Amino acid sequence: MVSMLSGRESLIRLIGKRRRTLPPNLWLLLESVASDSSSGKNKASLEACFATADSEKPGDLAYDVEWVSCPVCGCSIRGTDCIINSHLDSCLATGKKRKLTQSTLLQFNFCPKSSTTTSLTNSSYQANYEKASESNYANESSNNHVLVEFTSVQNCGGNQFSSNSLGHVHCDLDTSDAASIETIVNEQTTSHLGVDLPSHNMHSQNLKIPRLGSNDAEDSDFVGTLETFIVGHRFHQNIELQHDASLSVLRDSENSNDTHAIKVYYAYAESEQMLGYLPRELARCLSPLIDENQIKCQGSITSLPKHPLGAVPIRLVCQKVIKDNSMESVDRETFKLLWRDVVRVVDHAKTPSYQRNFRLLVQDVLHNHLHLFVDEETLFLGSFNLLSDDAQRLFVRLYTRKGPWFRMANISYPEISDPKKAILELQLAGYIDSFPLSKDPSINDIRDVLDVLFVSEIREISKLELCKKGVSSARRKDICNRVYHAYINGRCPYLPKRVLELAGTCVKISSMAEMLLWRVQRLFFLNGDQDLSAFLLVNLGLVRFPDYTCSVSLPIFPDRNDLLAYDEALGIAQIMDQSLDEYNLEMIVRCINLCNSRIPKSFEKEIQLFVPDSPPKFFSHFSAAWVYSKVLFLGVSVFEHERRYEDAVGLLRVLLSRFTCDSRRGHWMLRLSIDLEHLGHLDESLSVAEEGELDPWVRAGSKMALQRRIVRLAKPPRRWRVPNCAQFLKRKIKEMAPLDLDTDDFYVVRKFHIEAHLKLIQDGKSEEILTNSWKSHLGTSCRGVNWERHSLSELQAVVACIGGRCLASLCRHLAQDYRSWSSGMPDLLLWRFHGDRDVGESKLVEVKGPRDHLSEQQRAWMLLLMDCGFDTEVCKVSPVPLS
Repeated sequence: MVSMLSGRESLIRLIGKRRRTLPPNLWLLLESVASDSSSGKNKASLEACFATADSEKPGDLAYDVEWVSCPVCGCSIRGTDCIINSHLDSCLATGKKRKLTQSTLLQFNFCPKSSTTTSLTNSSYQANYEKASESNYANESSNNHVLVEFTSVQNCGGNQFSSNSLGHVHCDLDTSDAASIETIVNEQTTSHLGVDLPSHNMHSQNLKIPRLGSNDAEDSDFVGTLETFIVGHRFHQNIELQHDASLSVLRDSENSNDTHAIKVYYAYAESEQMLGYLPRELARCLSPLIDENQIKCQGSITSLPKHPLGAVPIRLVCQKVIKDNSMESVDRETFKLLWRDVVRVVDHAKTPSYQRNFRLLVQDVLHNHLHLFVDEETLFLGSFNLLSDDAQRLFVRLYTRKGPWFRMANISYPEISDPKKAILELQLAGYIDSFPLSKDPSINDIRDVLDVLFVSEIREISKLELCKKGVSSARRKDICNRVYHAYINGRCPYLPKRVLELAGTCVKISSMAEMLLWRVQRLFFLNGDQDLSAFLLVNLGLVRFPDYTCSVSLPIFPDRNDLLAYDEALGIAQIMDQSLDEYNLEMIVRCINLCNSRIPKSFEKEIQLFVPDSPPKFFSHFSAAWVYSKVLFLGVSVFEHERRYEDAVGLLRVLLSRFTCDSRRGHWMLRLSIDLEHLGHLDESLSVAEEGELDPWVRAGSKMALQRRIVRLAKPPRRWRVPNCAQFLKRKIKEMAPLDLDTDDFYVVRKFHIEAHLKLIQDGKSEEILTNSWKSHLGTSCRGVNWERHSLSELQAVVACIGGRCLASLCRHLAQDYRSWSSGMPDLLLWRFHGDRDVGESKLVEVKGPRDHLSEQQRAWMLLLMDCGFDTEVCKVSPVPLS
């Protein structure tokens, strides 16, 4: 009942994926709110709490940790005991800096970064960031330079694990030695070609990819070697792959899905067999060169995939067909540009798609919404690009998992060479926290970390700590709750130690990273429905968006305070939704009261239509007031469910008074009129309905519903005059069916024509009749026909599987007595084909629960279908017994 409350589905879509960590100040605010809307006991404390929250410096919440400077290497690290100690151990173990004894070490102080230093650092960040972003998007700079800068974090002054998250790290590298650079890149980079690709290190191959401007690019005997892979091989599983087998490519310009498609053929048994296609992005850049007959390509299989459906690594050798001296200067420049795109795509594919997508997400938000972040947040997000590949990939992997805690022993991914080093690097950079924590764990940490244990491990803890036989219940949730409450009550004080002994070290995304990346995702997608999985759907080709240029002329959030207010409002909305799961009425009412006090009283003046230079109307959907209005209307549904109609009326009056230009006013006025009727205030209920009919923002179905209420309530002595809308509501909607369809005469009068069509259906012409009728009458209103429910191909398949004899018999009964047979048909129609598409079968199934029985109408239908030759049955659904 609670899950069906009006307005909850809309709130769930607005919230999107629930955050694992909510700002702690929200709970403080809710604790200060009176749970009873009529109580004024906590008004003073509530106002004090609001004042404290408003006076907080942006970014200075509980999950913000002070950054300090290391006295050994000078790197900036988070000022927690665990991170400082780990960092010192790493610094002192390298021996590259001067050695410090215990006495000299104690003479140093871990000092926070001065505001001047931070300001100077951030002032130069914008320029450096834009330069780096331009390099990342266009990839026009030297590939070696990018990789050396990217992996320089691990080579800073000999410190293997240090990560400077507040600035660039300088490396003692001789960049003039190309061989040494390549060696460093090869040693430090773990390449990966995608989610389903085999473990294959591109850098382990001696590739020859000439750079633009080099002598190779100008050589008339130019040869370029590209390491790539074959996609779509799963559709050609019957072909046996052989290592080093030769390949050929062929353009497929007639491909309906991609006009740039390039097929890959496998020379086998003196005949070429198709293996699949080149990746879409590579084909887009390579196809113009092939179409213009400027290059020719041959290849070979470099290794076999570990999984039979995995992508197949291959090497392509591309050779110029036209000599340079035979090409015009314009053609030579065009060739250079096209080949540069080819090289860029190949280099781009060496990074896993999820890693590229995450970096794109952060870079785009920092580029377009930099004004919404303070210096520390900007530098924290920018430091992600300074992390090693392993650390970046591991963080994205963990961030997209459910969590919040993960056992280190269970963290293993093929594209991550050393998870332990990656975890330490992320911990030093402040992106993850570990258990046991440097400080005493919170109650929430203990509750969440229990989820990483197996049932047998939780049972073992319950037996050891509760001094009993343990928890008798077999359900994991019950055992965890029992142990957790024992810890809270002091009967299980060694629970953190027991968890550590069984699970080992556990890690989770830090509160700082969780908070900032939630905002980043919200700013990028501007909705709660999409997250990083949206990129995956596009990469897999399951979702395709149109190409367009997004021009940001006005910021959605003018300043940081607007974003923080929106963030806080969504947090309260999430608490409201979570409270509804358990129907914690006290917390629900607290959320309602807090939202009621947070809505700006002058909201209706903030956004006016037709005002010059005003932001678009939809900008109001990204305001805190919009979120609060969603929570308040859901509160109306809660109060109505509890039959607290006076409270519901109060909330509706608040919404109508503060949102004067809103299309939701119609539904609000309708609910207000209904609730007033529940309270016995019929005159006021009628007045509200009449006022709503005249409101320009009340439209469509809501207006008609109010008009029906007016007609029903406007009776003497309340109203003596018949409402003007009475005649309008009496109009009947025509239904393009014969008047005698529901009578026996329908078949009798048209028997000759009906039987002629049934004969064609029985003789196997049903699919042809269906196709002709679809083309001739598509969209025409007809009783019993819904043109949008199924496609023509689906209906053709159904007709083919049912068969002409069964279909003709069924149509005859419908024609003879449509009124009797227009309801009660079985729930499911199942069909399938056997090998050849022309041969199939179908089945009609009526689904019933354990206590349901067939009605007489349903029984009549089942018997009729059996007489017509259909395969029919009743499917009994039984609940799964709890283990």
